[in-house]
Amino acid sequence: MSSTLERRAVAVGGTLVGEGPAVVIRGRVDLRAYRGQADAYEVLGERATLVEPYSAADLPAIAERADAVVVGSSWTRDIPLVRSAAGLGLPVVVERRPAASLEEWLELADYCAREGDGRVLLCEGGRLDLGLMRAARAVSGRPVLADVSRDAALSAAAVAAGADGLVVDSAERGAAPVSGPVGGPVGGGAKLGTYAGARTAGPSRSGTLEFVGPGSLAEARQELSPATALRAAEEAVTVVGALVRPEAPGTLPECREAIDRVDAALATLLERRAALAGIVQRIKPVGGFAGRDLARERALVARMALRAPSLGEARLAPIMNAVIEAGLHLAEERSAE
Repeated sequence: MSSTLERRAVAVGGTLVGEGPAVVIRGRVDLRAYRGQADAYEVLGERATLVEPYSAADLPAIAERADAVVVGSSWTRDIPLVRSAAGLGLPVVVERRPAASLEEWLELADYCAREGDGRVLLCEGGRLDLGLMRAARAVSGRPVLADVSRDAALSAAAVAAGADGLVVDSAERGAAPVSGPVGGPVGGGAKLGTYAGARTAGPSRSGTLEFVGPGSLAEARQELSPATALRAAEEAVTVVGALVRPEAPGTLPECREAIDRVDAALATLLERRAALAGIVQRIKPVGGFAGRDLARERALVARMALRAPSLGEARLAPIMNAVIEAGLHLAEERSAE
């Protein structure tokens, strides 16, 4: 098993995966869905991001037109094809074979690194084992992707577990040109990029980002909507990523994107806090501003200062007072409706 703990990042296309914010990879091209009955150059078009070959015949096209080659979970034991794919000079995405142990997964990744130029990413797909994915990232030091195409509800959990990127389908599922249970959906020409605030996601009807809740994600499971899955993935890398991933931006645009992610997470938390404030006002014997518990509020600020020592109680107190007052005003407005 690899014991290299130094964190390594891999550039896929123009995006660095493994450092900084988590990214969303909008689909991957699975040439196995065509069973060798389509020309790989025609399928890939001018450019594609992640491409899984059906056979060695697909490798020249992948070498010319893909940003990374995928060693798929269904053929990780096809060593000649694995060796050829790893030797293309592209980043290699090694997907875990179902039931493969952590040791087997990392050994295959190390093999691909030796056969190629060392640029290897791990990918957990299918029924995600997030604990194993977290362990793989910690032990190997390699970037880890989570393919959440089959269950968008796991997007937030995958980012929380340490996924450096989420893979989502960019085409309607079930649209493979050859029938039969071979491979996964095909999505050509997908591009890779980080998501920061509303920069890459479309606005909701209200003009702001929508949080994809459990009900929406249940629909995503049934309808397998690429747009819904993409939105869930983008929300996960933004909101959850802002909470769990350390960043050290080096340019002004990168700093602003990082701030946008934190602000998105902050807005989500403030909305949730306001909703809880409305509930507690209905439960308290004395509601509204008359029911404020100043001793509890001071204790709250003191606890928060332990998490934000650079701000301290003096700076946090007016911030929390404004938050509390906003929640109380909202509760009063709603009670009067």
